[in-house]
Amino acid sequence: MKLFLDTSSLIKLYYQEDGTDKLDRVFGEYIIEEIFLSEISITEFYSAIFKKVRTNDLTLQNANDILSSFATDQAKFRFIPINSRIISLSKELLEKYGVLGLRALDALQLASVLSARNDIDMAISNDHLLNSFLQSEAINITL
Repeated sequence: MKLFLDTSSLIKLYYQEDGTDKLDRVFGEYIIEEIFLSEISITEFYSAIFKKVRTNDLTLQNANDILSSFATDQAKFRFIPINSRIISLSKELLEKYGVLGLRALDALQLASVLSARNDIDMAISNDHLLNSFLQSEAINITL
């Protein structure tokens, strides 16, 4: 199985939190051949980890360990580059779904998924609103 993970799901590979069990089930039920990530996930991942430090959910040392593991693992992921095609598609998606709540970074995530739709079997997000847009675009998701 080839998966696309948004950042909310990617975090769960490194940090146990609400929704990690869903991701664990997918990894237990399927042979994962490849994991696709939007390039924006790198920045979002760092931001999310440091937010956990600010909210005292992680120590700085734990955060640095997680970031080090993520940096090492990056070679295992297939990153979808944020290029002019993705930017243009994200703008179109904002015109289509912006009034329904689609925000900038999720538009980039959604555009990334759509650009790889022929290469992935499933997208996993812990964001219910993003999941609704994925479904609207006929992307197979796991809930």
